[in-house]
Amino acid sequence: MTDQTVTAKSTLFPTAAPNGEIARVLLAFLATAGLFYVNIMPALVDGLIEGLGFSNREAGFVGSANVYGAAFGAFSAVFVVKRINWRLAAVVLLLGLIAVDFTSMFVTKANILIGTRFVHGCVGGLLVGIGFAVISRTTEADRTFGYLLTIQFGLGGLGLIYLPGLVPEYGTTALFFSLVAFSFVTLLMLPFLADYPPKETVKAAATRDNHKKLAVLALVATFLFQAANMGIYAYAIGIGKHAMLETNFISNALGIAAWVAIAGSILVILMSTKFGRLIPVGIAIILTAFGIWLLHFSDIKPGGWETSVYWWSNVLVGITWAFVISYLLGMCSEFDSTGQMAALGGFASKMGLASGPAVAAMVVGQSNYGLLINIAIVALVGCLLVMFFPARALDRESDG
Repeated sequence: MTDQTVTAKSTLFPTAAPNGEIARVLLAFLATAGLFYVNIMPALVDGLIEGLGFSNREAGFVGSANVYGAAFGAFSAVFVVKRINWRLAAVVLLLGLIAVDFTSMFVTKANILIGTRFVHGCVGGLLVGIGFAVISRTTEADRTFGYLLTIQFGLGGLGLIYLPGLVPEYGTTALFFSLVAFSFVTLLMLPFLADYPPKETVKAAATRDNHKKLAVLALVATFLFQAANMGIYAYAIGIGKHAMLETNFISNALGIAAWVAIAGSILVILMSTKFGRLIPVGIAIILTAFGIWLLHFSDIKPGGWETSVYWWSNVLVGITWAFVISYLLGMCSEFDSTGQMAALGGFASKMGLASGPAVAAMVVGQSNYGLLINIAIVALVGCLLVMFFPARALDRESDG
Protein backbone atom coordinates (compact mmCIF):
# COMPACT_ATOMS: atom_id res chain seq x y z
CA MET A 1 0.00 0.00 0.00
CA THR A 2 1.50 3.28 -1.07
CA ASP A 3 1.97 6.11 1.38
CA GLN A 4 1.50 8.68 -1.32
CA THR A 5 -1.71 10.65 -1.26
CA VAL A 6 -1.67 11.65 -4.90
CA THR A 7 0.33 10.30 -7.80
CA ALA A 8 1.03 12.11 -11.05
CA LYS A 9 -0.21 10.87 -14.41
CA SER A 10 0.22 11.96 -17.98
CA THR A 11 -3.26 13.49 -18.29
CA LEU A 12 -4.88 16.74 -17.30
CA PHE A 13 -5.77 15.62 -13.79
CA PRO A 14 -3.63 14.19 -10.99
CA THR A 15 -4.71 10.77 -9.75
CA ALA A 16 -5.30 9.90 -6.12
CA ALA A 17 -3.17 6.97 -4.97
CA PRO A 18 -5.35 3.88 -5.60
CA ASN A 19 -5.32 2.76 -1.95
CA GLY A 20 -4.85 6.14 -0.34
CA GLU A 21 -7.31 7.95 1.90
CA ILE A 22 -8.35 10.51 -0.74
CA ALA A 23 -9.20 7.72 -3.18
CA ARG A 24 -11.28 5.97 -0.55
CA VAL A 25 -13.31 9.13 0.02
CA LEU A 26 -13.82 9.65 -3.72
CA LEU A 27 -14.90 6.03 -4.17
CA ALA A 28 -17.27 6.40 -1.23
CA PHE A 29 -18.95 9.34 -2.98
CA LEU A 30 -19.20 7.29 -6.19
CA ALA A 31 -20.91 4.39 -4.41
CA THR A 32 -23.20 6.74 -2.46
CA ALA A 33 -24.45 8.89 -5.34
CA GLY A 34 -26.84 6.29 -6.73
CA LEU A 35 -28.49 5.63 -3.37
CA PHE A 36 -28.24 8.93 -1.51
CA TYR A 37 -32.02 9.36 -1.54
CA VAL A 38 -32.24 6.51 1.00
CA ASN A 39 -30.37 8.65 3.51
CA ILE A 40 -32.90 11.47 3.14
CA MET A 41 -35.90 9.15 2.68
CA PRO A 42 -37.89 10.54 5.64
CA ALA A 43 -37.49 14.06 4.20
CA LEU A 44 -38.35 12.83 0.70
CA VAL A 45 -41.51 11.00 1.78
CA ASP A 46 -42.66 13.82 4.05
CA GLY A 47 -41.85 16.36 1.32
CA LEU A 48 -44.07 14.54 -1.18
CA ILE A 49 -46.90 14.57 1.35
CA GLU A 50 -46.46 18.22 2.31
CA GLY A 51 -45.36 19.62 -1.04
CA LEU A 52 -47.51 17.66 -3.50
CA GLY A 53 -50.34 16.49 -1.30
CA PHE A 54 -49.57 12.79 -1.76
CA SER A 55 -51.14 10.34 0.68
CA ASN A 56 -48.94 8.34 3.04
CA ARG A 57 -49.51 5.32 0.82
CA GLU A 58 -48.57 7.15 -2.40
CA ALA A 59 -45.45 8.71 -0.89
CA GLY A 60 -44.42 5.35 0.52
CA PHE A 61 -44.81 3.69 -2.88
CA VAL A 62 -42.56 6.34 -4.43
CA GLY A 63 -39.83 5.51 -1.92
CA SER A 64 -40.30 1.76 -2.35
CA ALA A 65 -40.13 2.05 -6.13
CA ASN A 66 -36.81 3.83 -5.80
CA VAL A 67 -35.31 1.10 -3.58
CA TYR A 68 -36.65 -1.86 -5.56
CA GLY A 69 -35.36 -0.24 -8.75
CA ALA A 70 -31.98 0.08 -7.04
CA ALA A 71 -32.01 -3.62 -6.18
CA PHE A 72 -32.71 -4.47 -9.83
CA GLY A 73 -29.92 -2.16 -10.99
CA ALA A 74 -27.45 -3.57 -8.47
CA PHE A 75 -28.22 -7.11 -9.62
CA SER A 76 -27.67 -6.06 -13.26
CA ALA A 77 -24.22 -4.77 -12.30
CA VAL A 78 -23.11 -8.33 -11.49
CA PHE A 79 -23.19 -9.26 -15.18
CA VAL A 80 -21.33 -6.23 -16.53
CA VAL A 81 -18.69 -5.15 -14.01
CA LYS A 82 -15.98 -7.39 -15.50
CA ARG A 83 -16.55 -6.24 -19.08
CA ILE A 84 -17.22 -2.51 -19.06
CA ASN A 85 -15.15 0.63 -18.75
CA TRP A 86 -16.36 1.52 -15.28
CA ARG A 87 -15.37 5.19 -15.52
CA LEU A 88 -17.28 5.79 -18.77
CA ALA A 89 -20.26 3.88 -17.37
CA ALA A 90 -20.16 6.00 -14.20
CA VAL A 91 -20.21 9.22 -16.24
CA VAL A 92 -23.21 8.05 -18.27
CA LEU A 93 -25.07 6.83 -15.18
CA LEU A 94 -24.41 10.00 -13.18
CA LEU A 95 -25.70 12.09 -16.08
CA GLY A 96 -28.72 9.78 -16.18
CA LEU A 97 -29.36 10.33 -12.47
CA ILE A 98 -29.14 14.09 -12.93
CA ALA A 99 -31.61 13.92 -15.82
CA VAL A 100 -34.14 11.79 -13.92
CA ASP A 101 -33.88 13.91 -10.74
CA PHE A 102 -34.33 17.06 -12.83
CA THR A 103 -37.39 15.53 -14.50
CA SER A 104 -38.79 14.54 -11.11
CA MET A 105 -38.96 18.21 -10.13
CA PHE A 106 -41.81 18.70 -12.61
CA VAL A 107 -43.83 15.53 -11.94
CA THR A 108 -46.92 16.07 -9.80
CA LYS A 109 -48.88 12.84 -10.31
CA ALA A 110 -48.11 9.94 -7.97
CA ASN A 111 -48.30 7.12 -10.54
CA ILE A 112 -45.97 8.93 -12.93
CA LEU A 113 -43.50 9.75 -10.15
CA ILE A 114 -43.51 6.12 -8.98
CA GLY A 115 -42.44 5.02 -12.47
CA THR A 116 -39.92 7.84 -12.74
CA ARG A 117 -38.29 6.97 -9.42
CA PHE A 118 -38.19 3.28 -10.32
CA VAL A 119 -36.13 4.24 -13.38
CA HIS A 120 -33.96 6.41 -11.12
CA GLY A 121 -33.48 3.45 -8.81
CA CYS A 122 -32.41 1.17 -11.68
CA VAL A 123 -29.83 3.70 -12.87
CA GLY A 124 -28.61 4.43 -9.35
CA GLY A 125 -28.48 0.77 -8.35
CA LEU A 126 -26.33 -0.03 -11.37
CA LEU A 127 -24.01 2.84 -10.41
CA VAL A 128 -23.80 1.61 -6.81
CA GLY A 129 -23.04 -1.92 -8.02
CA ILE A 130 -20.22 -0.59 -10.19
CA GLY A 131 -18.96 1.54 -7.31
CA PHE A 132 -18.92 -1.48 -4.97
CA ALA A 133 -17.07 -3.49 -7.61
CA VAL A 134 -14.38 -0.82 -7.92
CA ILE A 135 -14.08 -0.59 -4.12
CA SER A 136 -13.47 -4.35 -4.00
CA ARG A 137 -10.35 -3.81 -6.13
CA THR A 138 -8.74 -1.74 -3.38
CA THR A 139 -6.82 -3.09 -0.41
CA GLU A 140 -8.73 -3.15 2.90
CA ALA A 141 -12.11 -2.66 1.25
CA ASP A 142 -13.71 -2.67 4.71
CA ARG A 143 -12.15 0.72 5.41
CA THR A 144 -13.48 2.18 2.16
CA PHE A 145 -16.96 0.98 3.09
CA GLY A 146 -16.39 2.68 6.44
CA TYR A 147 -15.83 5.96 4.62
CA LEU A 148 -18.96 5.26 2.58
CA LEU A 149 -21.12 4.87 5.70
CA THR A 150 -19.54 7.97 7.25
CA ILE A 151 -20.53 10.05 4.23
CA GLN A 152 -24.01 8.56 4.11
CA PHE A 153 -24.77 9.18 7.77
CA GLY A 154 -23.04 12.58 7.86
CA LEU A 155 -24.56 14.15 4.74
CA GLY A 156 -27.82 12.27 5.21
CA GLY A 157 -28.18 13.79 8.69
CA LEU A 158 -27.45 17.22 7.25
CA GLY A 159 -30.17 16.71 4.66
CA LEU A 160 -32.68 15.59 7.27
CA ILE A 161 -32.00 18.73 9.28
CA TYR A 162 -32.32 21.31 6.49
CA LEU A 163 -34.40 19.86 3.64
CA PRO A 164 -37.78 19.56 5.41
CA GLY A 165 -37.68 23.27 6.16
CA LEU A 166 -37.11 24.14 2.50
CA VAL A 167 -40.13 22.22 1.18
CA PRO A 168 -42.78 24.77 2.27
CA GLU A 169 -40.94 27.51 0.36
CA TYR A 170 -39.47 25.66 -2.64
CA GLY A 171 -41.60 22.53 -2.83
CA THR A 172 -40.17 19.16 -3.83
CA THR A 173 -37.72 20.97 -6.13
CA ALA A 174 -35.45 21.44 -3.10
CA LEU A 175 -35.39 17.68 -2.47
CA PHE A 176 -34.54 16.64 -6.01
CA PHE A 177 -32.11 19.53 -6.47
CA SER A 178 -30.08 18.22 -3.52
CA LEU A 179 -29.79 14.86 -5.33
CA VAL A 180 -28.76 16.62 -8.55
CA ALA A 181 -26.09 18.53 -6.65
CA PHE A 182 -24.70 15.36 -5.07
CA SER A 183 -24.48 13.60 -8.45
CA PHE A 184 -22.82 16.63 -10.05
CA VAL A 185 -20.17 16.85 -7.32
CA THR A 186 -19.49 13.12 -7.71
CA LEU A 187 -19.14 13.60 -11.48
CA LEU A 188 -16.43 16.18 -10.86
CA MET A 189 -14.52 13.68 -8.70
CA LEU A 190 -14.22 10.92 -11.33
CA PRO A 191 -11.16 12.27 -13.20
CA PHE A 192 -9.07 12.03 -10.01
CA LEU A 193 -9.58 8.28 -9.57
CA ALA A 194 -7.18 5.62 -10.81
CA ASP A 195 -8.23 2.98 -13.36
CA TYR A 196 -8.79 0.02 -10.97
CA PRO A 197 -8.76 -2.75 -13.57
CA PRO A 198 -10.29 -6.12 -12.54
CA LYS A 199 -7.68 -8.56 -11.29
CA GLU A 200 -8.31 -12.22 -11.91
CA THR A 201 -6.56 -14.37 -9.33
CA VAL A 202 -5.57 -17.98 -9.94
CA LYS A 203 -6.87 -20.33 -7.25
CA ALA A 204 -7.27 -24.05 -6.94
CA ALA A 205 -10.67 -25.43 -7.91
CA ALA A 206 -11.38 -26.55 -4.34
CA THR A 207 -10.57 -23.08 -3.03
CA ARG A 208 -12.81 -21.45 -5.64
CA ASP A 209 -15.71 -23.74 -4.79
CA ASN A 210 -15.26 -23.13 -1.08
CA HIS A 211 -15.13 -19.36 -1.65
CA LYS A 212 -18.40 -19.49 -3.60
CA LYS A 213 -20.12 -21.21 -0.68
CA LEU A 214 -18.66 -18.75 1.81
CA ALA A 215 -19.62 -15.82 -0.42
CA VAL A 216 -23.23 -17.02 -0.46
CA LEU A 217 -23.21 -17.11 3.34
CA ALA A 218 -21.81 -13.57 3.45
CA LEU A 219 -24.59 -12.44 1.11
CA VAL A 220 -27.26 -14.08 3.28
CA ALA A 221 -25.79 -12.47 6.40
CA THR A 222 -25.87 -9.06 4.67
CA PHE A 223 -29.51 -9.55 3.68
CA LEU A 224 -30.60 -10.65 7.16
CA PHE A 225 -28.77 -7.83 8.91
CA GLN A 226 -30.19 -5.11 6.66
CA ALA A 227 -33.71 -6.56 6.74
CA ALA A 228 -33.74 -6.82 10.54
CA ASN A 229 -32.53 -3.28 11.09
CA MET A 230 -34.59 -1.58 8.38
CA GLY A 231 -37.74 -3.43 9.45
CA ILE A 232 -37.35 -1.87 12.90
CA TYR A 233 -36.14 1.52 11.61
CA ALA A 234 -39.17 1.91 9.35
CA TYR A 235 -41.41 1.73 12.42
CA ALA A 236 -39.13 3.49 14.88
CA ILE A 237 -41.51 6.44 15.19
CA GLY A 238 -44.48 4.12 15.66
CA ILE A 239 -42.63 2.18 18.38
CA GLY A 240 -41.93 5.45 20.20
CA LYS A 241 -45.52 6.68 19.92
CA HIS A 242 -46.82 3.30 21.13
CA ALA A 243 -44.63 3.82 24.22
CA MET A 244 -46.42 7.17 24.74
CA LEU A 245 -43.34 9.23 23.89
CA GLU A 246 -43.80 12.71 22.44
CA THR A 247 -43.17 13.26 18.73
CA ASN A 248 -40.47 15.89 19.33
CA PHE A 249 -38.75 13.56 21.76
CA ILE A 250 -38.80 10.74 19.19
CA SER A 251 -37.50 12.98 16.38
CA ASN A 252 -34.65 14.29 18.51
CA ALA A 253 -33.70 10.79 19.62
CA LEU A 254 -33.61 9.48 16.05
CA GLY A 255 -31.76 12.54 14.75
CA ILE A 256 -29.08 12.41 17.42
CA ALA A 257 -28.73 8.66 16.96
CA ALA A 258 -28.13 9.14 13.22
CA TRP A 259 -25.26 11.52 13.87
CA VAL A 260 -23.74 9.44 16.66
CA ALA A 261 -23.88 6.39 14.36
CA ILE A 262 -20.98 7.88 12.42
CA ALA A 263 -18.79 6.60 15.25
CA GLY A 264 -19.43 3.05 14.04
CA SER A 265 -18.13 3.69 10.54
CA ILE A 266 -15.16 5.66 11.86
CA LEU A 267 -14.27 2.66 14.03
CA VAL A 268 -14.12 0.53 10.88
CA ILE A 269 -11.76 3.04 9.24
CA LEU A 270 -9.47 3.00 12.27
CA MET A 271 -9.58 -0.73 13.01
CA SER A 272 -9.85 -2.29 9.55
CA THR A 273 -8.89 -5.95 10.06
CA LYS A 274 -6.32 -5.45 12.84
CA PHE A 275 -8.46 -7.58 15.14
CA GLY A 276 -9.86 -9.82 12.41
CA ARG A 277 -13.52 -9.86 11.44
CA LEU A 278 -15.18 -12.64 13.41
CA ILE A 279 -14.83 -11.27 16.94
CA PRO A 280 -15.53 -7.54 16.26
CA VAL A 281 -18.46 -8.23 13.92
CA GLY A 282 -19.86 -10.98 16.16
CA ILE A 283 -19.81 -8.72 19.22
CA ALA A 284 -21.38 -5.87 17.24
CA ILE A 285 -24.25 -8.07 15.96
CA ILE A 286 -24.95 -9.23 19.53
CA LEU A 287 -25.00 -5.58 20.66
CA THR A 288 -27.38 -4.76 17.79
CA ALA A 289 -29.76 -7.49 18.94
CA PHE A 290 -29.48 -6.20 22.52
CA GLY A 291 -30.20 -2.65 21.38
CA ILE A 292 -33.31 -3.77 19.51
CA TRP A 293 -34.42 -5.86 22.53
CA LEU A 294 -34.26 -2.70 24.65
CA LEU A 295 -37.08 -1.25 22.52
CA HIS A 296 -39.43 -3.47 24.53
CA PHE A 297 -38.80 -0.97 27.34
CA SER A 298 -39.13 2.23 25.31
CA ASP A 299 -41.55 3.71 27.84
CA ILE A 300 -38.83 3.89 30.51
CA LYS A 301 -37.60 7.49 30.72
CA PRO A 302 -36.53 8.23 34.28
CA GLY A 303 -34.87 11.59 33.72
CA GLY A 304 -35.26 12.97 30.19
CA TRP A 305 -33.93 12.04 26.79
CA GLU A 306 -30.39 11.39 28.00
CA THR A 307 -31.62 8.55 30.24
CA SER A 308 -34.34 7.24 27.94
CA VAL A 309 -34.14 3.55 27.07
CA TYR A 310 -35.57 4.43 23.63
CA TRP A 311 -32.77 6.97 23.01
CA TRP A 312 -29.99 4.63 24.13
CA SER A 313 -31.44 1.80 22.05
CA ASN A 314 -31.38 3.88 18.88
CA VAL A 315 -27.87 5.19 19.55
CA LEU A 316 -26.50 1.68 20.16
CA VAL A 317 -28.19 0.21 17.08
CA GLY A 318 -27.08 3.17 14.93
CA ILE A 319 -23.42 2.72 15.85
CA THR A 320 -23.42 -1.06 15.41
CA TRP A 321 -25.43 -0.84 12.17
CA ALA A 322 -22.80 1.36 10.53
CA PHE A 323 -20.02 -0.82 11.95
CA VAL A 324 -21.36 -4.24 10.94
CA ILE A 325 -22.61 -3.42 7.44
CA SER A 326 -19.21 -1.96 6.53
CA TYR A 327 -17.55 -5.27 7.42
CA LEU A 328 -20.23 -7.42 5.79
CA LEU A 329 -19.91 -5.56 2.48
CA GLY A 330 -16.14 -5.79 2.80
CA MET A 331 -16.41 -9.55 3.37
CA CYS A 332 -18.49 -9.96 0.20
CA SER A 333 -15.78 -8.06 -1.68
CA GLU A 334 -13.02 -10.35 -0.44
CA PHE A 335 -14.31 -13.47 -2.19
CA ASP A 336 -13.37 -12.32 -5.69
CA SER A 337 -11.17 -9.58 -7.10
CA THR A 338 -13.25 -8.65 -10.16
CA GLY A 339 -16.06 -6.97 -8.26
CA GLN A 340 -18.93 -9.35 -9.00
CA MET A 341 -19.33 -10.44 -5.38
CA ALA A 342 -19.20 -6.83 -4.23
CA ALA A 343 -21.99 -5.98 -6.69
CA LEU A 344 -23.98 -8.95 -5.37
CA GLY A 345 -23.35 -7.65 -1.86
CA GLY A 346 -24.95 -4.37 -2.90
CA PHE A 347 -27.92 -6.28 -4.26
CA ALA A 348 -28.31 -8.33 -1.06
CA SER A 349 -28.09 -5.14 0.99
CA LYS A 350 -30.79 -3.37 -1.02
CA MET A 351 -33.09 -6.38 -1.01
CA GLY A 352 -32.75 -6.44 2.77
CA LEU A 353 -33.48 -2.71 3.01
CA ALA A 354 -36.57 -3.13 0.83
CA SER A 355 -37.81 -6.44 2.28
CA GLY A 356 -37.42 -5.63 5.99
CA PRO A 357 -40.15 -2.94 6.00
CA ALA A 358 -42.34 -5.09 3.73
CA VAL A 359 -42.23 -8.01 6.18
CA ALA A 360 -42.66 -5.63 9.10
CA ALA A 361 -45.79 -4.17 7.51
CA MET A 362 -47.36 -7.63 7.39
CA VAL A 363 -46.41 -8.38 10.99
CA VAL A 364 -47.04 -5.18 12.90
CA GLY A 365 -50.77 -4.80 12.21
CA GLN A 366 -52.21 -1.99 14.31
CA SER A 367 -49.57 -2.01 17.04
CA ASN A 368 -47.94 -5.43 17.36
CA TYR A 369 -44.50 -3.92 17.83
CA GLY A 370 -43.37 -6.50 20.38
CA LEU A 371 -43.63 -9.29 17.79
CA LEU A 372 -41.80 -7.13 15.25
CA ILE A 373 -38.94 -6.57 17.70
CA ASN A 374 -38.69 -10.29 18.45
CA ILE A 375 -38.62 -11.24 14.76
CA ALA A 376 -35.83 -8.73 14.15
CA ILE A 377 -33.81 -10.29 16.99
CA VAL A 378 -34.31 -13.78 15.52
CA ALA A 379 -33.11 -12.50 12.13
CA LEU A 380 -30.00 -11.05 13.78
CA VAL A 381 -29.27 -14.35 15.51
CA GLY A 382 -29.52 -16.01 12.10
CA CYS A 383 -27.17 -13.38 10.70
CA LEU A 384 -24.66 -14.11 13.48
CA LEU A 385 -24.72 -17.85 12.80
CA VAL A 386 -24.39 -17.45 9.02
CA MET A 387 -21.68 -14.78 9.30
CA PHE A 388 -19.49 -17.03 11.48
CA PHE A 389 -18.16 -19.24 8.66
CA PRO A 390 -17.05 -16.64 6.06
CA ALA A 391 -15.61 -14.38 8.76
CA ARG A 392 -13.60 -17.22 10.30
CA ALA A 393 -12.34 -18.33 6.87
CA LEU A 394 -11.17 -14.82 5.94
CA ASP A 395 -9.45 -14.41 9.33
CA ARG A 396 -7.61 -17.70 8.84
CA GLU A 397 -6.50 -16.69 5.34
CA SER A 398 -5.18 -13.39 6.71
CA ASP A 399 -3.28 -15.19 9.47
CA GLY A 400 -1.86 -17.65 6.95
